[in-house]
Amino acid sequence: MRYVILRDDDTHALTPISSLERLYRPFLDRGLSVNLSVIPEVRLDARRPDGRIEGFLPEGHRPQAATRRMEENPDLVAYLQANPGYHVVQHGCFHDCFEFDQVDAAAAARLMDQGGRRLREAGFERPHTFVAPHDRFSRAGLAAAAQRFEVVSTGWFEWGRQPRAWLPHYAWKKARRVPHWRVGGTALLSHPGCLLSRNRPVASILPAIRSQVEAQGLTVLVTHWWEYFEAGEPVIPFIDVLHETAAYLANTPGVRVISFGELAGGAVSLD
Repeated sequence: MRYVILRDDDTHALTPISSLERLYRPFLDRGLSVNLSVIPEVRLDARRPDGRIEGFLPEGHRPQAATRRMEENPDLVAYLQANPGYHVVQHGCFHDCFEFDQVDAAAAARLMDQGGRRLREAGFERPHTFVAPHDRFSRAGLAAAAQRFEVVSTGWFEWGRQPRAWLPHYAWKKARRVPHWRVGGTALLSHPGCLLSRNRPVASILPAIRSQVEAQGLTVLVTHWWEYFEAGEPVIPFIDVLHETAAYLANTPGVRVISFGELAGGAVSLD
């Protein structure tokens, strides 16, 4: 059996329900899990590394406050809770640029704990999976995540950013050339880049996904809901390939779409 985890980043208190419904109804109707990396208390002027406003914020939005908590959009919370195919994981705290890249242990712990508290205040269960904004961790940030979460999903792991006590485990991972590994009770997952991205030629996306899924036992597919809309309008060819991906995953023998929670709970092994 080959396993696939679909991870969609950047859902937050201003995310339109209609956008998620447009994108993921074909997944939900097929019983395919959709893991939403939810920003607990989004920074309303969040910036990308190049200084531009983050694409997940509404175009032309003029914030009246610094942040917005998930609990401030009860309709969105109710929609996610009413559709059990959605699985909420924690995506940082505010989604500040490289939020967990330079932090020390105390700052990382404070931000992770505040983010988890905000999700619980909104009515979600304690998150068991953590995703850092821009997939970047400092050494202290990665250690703090492993202390608090059963699963950490990121883009890649670097020698210089591993907690020193992990280095023998990391060396063994590199020697085996495996994308995923464990330290203690935490599963550490990498992904092959954003294969579902509007920055890729549409015709290349599904073949790349097939190739990746066939090449390893567990694949994390990362995408971003807001990339499927341009100035509020749906990008139809990109949405179509997302829905073709749903059909491929549902109809291919030997492929099973799972949630991060199934991995955290031990229902699926990394081995």
